[in-house]
Amino acid sequence: MPSHRRMSLVTPMTPSSSTLPRFLTRKGVPLWRDVVVLQWVAQVLSAVLVIGFLVYFISNVLRAADERGLGLGFSFLRNTAGFPIAESMIPYDPARSFGYALWVGFLNTIKVSLVGIVLATVLGLVAALARLSGNWLVRTIAGVYVNTIRNIPLLVQLVIWYFAVFQRLPPVKEAITLPGPIFISQRGLYMVGVTPTATFGLWLLFVLAGLIVGYALHRNLTAYQVRTGRARYPLLAGLMALVALPLIGWLVLGQAPLAKTVPVLGRFNFEGGMRLTPEFAALLVGLVIYTGAFIAEVIRAGILAVQKGQIEAAKALGLSQFQTLRLVTLPLALRVIIPPLISQYLNLTKNSSLAIVIGYADLFFVGRTIINQAGQAVPVFLLIMVVYLALSLLTSAVLNVYNRRVQLVER
Repeated sequence: MPSHRRMSLVTPMTPSSSTLPRFLTRKGVPLWRDVVVLQWVAQVLSAVLVIGFLVYFISNVLRAADERGLGLGFSFLRNTAGFPIAESMIPYDPARSFGYALWVGFLNTIKVSLVGIVLATVLGLVAALARLSGNWLVRTIAGVYVNTIRNIPLLVQLVIWYFAVFQRLPPVKEAITLPGPIFISQRGLYMVGVTPTATFGLWLLFVLAGLIVGYALHRNLTAYQVRTGRARYPLLAGLMALVALPLIGWLVLGQAPLAKTVPVLGRFNFEGGMRLTPEFAALLVGLVIYTGAFIAEVIRAGILAVQKGQIEAAKALGLSQFQTLRLVTLPLALRVIIPPLISQYLNLTKNSSLAIVIGYADLFFVGRTIINQAGQAVPVFLLIMVVYLALSLLTSAVLNVYNRRVQLVER
């Protein structure tokens, strides 16, 4: 190639205008008139002002609290509580600390929230299906329940359930006896309970193994069924593994891991068995019935959002009404149901704080008692706020993960 036609294949590297900040590439525009520069300055000034205001506000609050003897420290949590708690999932006595008492209240809140979420979901599903029923009487009863309960404040319902229902039950000596045996009185509901024995810990390993094997069977058989089209009944196989392994562990260990206890009428009250206090029962019933009405409307709306063509296709394949509901309608409706259902679960958890009206020892009730005892209102309320916020975020995170799994993937 001639020298005059020879071209260099290497060009000097110069900074690209796309890799530099925008205001450095705008030539001929003064900085005080450059829109990009002005936007950056405005954002920096706004951040400085907001941070400065927060520092000023928080410092004033801390100084005012110290001047009035309202310290914001949490060292008081190690002091002796000195008050009883009527209901506790773990051993408790007044000699425990304030921190331990708050832990008891937190566990009581978790208990009523978890049980309430499960029961409210079941009640809401039944009420939603009843509202969609072709039977006029069933549909009307469900409609009256939903429209009535949703328009009565929860606080009023809790007062009615506790003072007009559970406090009107007969005394202990005249308790209502149901098969089981189950005894219902003003002191609560007593039923047959179980207590762990020495082999309970080993038996839990069999239960864990059943969960793992059942899940693995269900997942693998489902994948095989989808890949080959051959029916392998993954749900049935998973349930059988879930039941079989704990049953084998029960038989192999020799001693039963759980012992049955039956309530027996003593001198002043029933002894033994499992007890549900009137406060817990009233709170649970009120939360379940109230939240179940809202969940019913959420589920009903989700079912109505399913395209009719999907249901008609299921019927054309010969599926029964129950199979259509279980395999087609509900899985498709879940994509619409889950987001508003998260809000109802969060509302149930936060509404449990109304337990203070009927004396159930939840987190808020125990917190108010600690404030009366220790006079530390601000730290206690901060702890309660953080706990409820953490519960709400955790519930949202778990259900959002499931929501992402059932969402339609659009291309």
